[in-house]
Amino acid sequence: MTADAPTIIATSGGYRPGRRTQFEFDALVHHAVELSGAHGRRPRVTFVGTASGDPLQMNYWALEAGRVAGFDITCLDLFPMPNLDDVPAHLLTADVVWVNGGSVANLLAVWDVHGLRPAMRAAWEAGVVLAGVSAGSICWYTGGCTDSFGPELRAVTNGLALLPFGSGVHYDSEERRRPTVHALVADGTLPETHCTDDGVGLVYRGTDLVEAVSETDGKGAYVVTRDGDGIREERLEPRRLPTP
Repeated sequence: MTADAPTIIATSGGYRPGRRTQFEFDALVHHAVELSGAHGRRPRVTFVGTASGDPLQMNYWALEAGRVAGFDITCLDLFPMPNLDDVPAHLLTADVVWVNGGSVANLLAVWDVHGLRPAMRAAWEAGVVLAGVSAGSICWYTGGCTDSFGPELRAVTNGLALLPFGSGVHYDSEERRRPTVHALVADGTLPETHCTDDGVGLVYRGTDLVEAVSETDGKGAYVVTRDGDGIREERLEPRRLPTP
């Protein structure tokens, strides 16, 4: 089974502390699996840790989180070389591709070296749900606000552009995120930008934003647009997902 339309869930969350493991997959990851239509078998989730250099401990924690959740996890590594013979073909077999956080600038550069830009688009068009947190959220957009280049937030503008918007992650937890996004939209560096508080995700069918969802109470999503020489920010109230 695959989603019945190209589907992305772009988030600032997805994990919670585990009872016996480092972390467990929280409601946003489970919602990505639900959107894939994988029923009657163990869902196939490809975990991508490129943005933080494919650390082995993160892969192990993801495998353990998958065991707890009842998912079959495959870790796609690109360091020091791809660990799969045919990465594009593998992506087409996944129900969900979940991209972890880290440096979105490095993530995009390494993906380009290995030809993953067209491979991710092909998977998306085939109905594989693309999802992720932080860098794994920004990558699906035209770009966004990032600390990939240093402690001062800057724009990255070479995202995969499956979604024709900018991305603003960790909107409530890092004080410079909101003003930086506002400035980048106001000066035209970023187009209309969709932002998520921690614990919130945005669901897209094709390029249409269809819903904001949350695994945490009291959080929001936001649409930031240019308005003359300034900006306009619209808050979206997320639907609270059940805790898995």
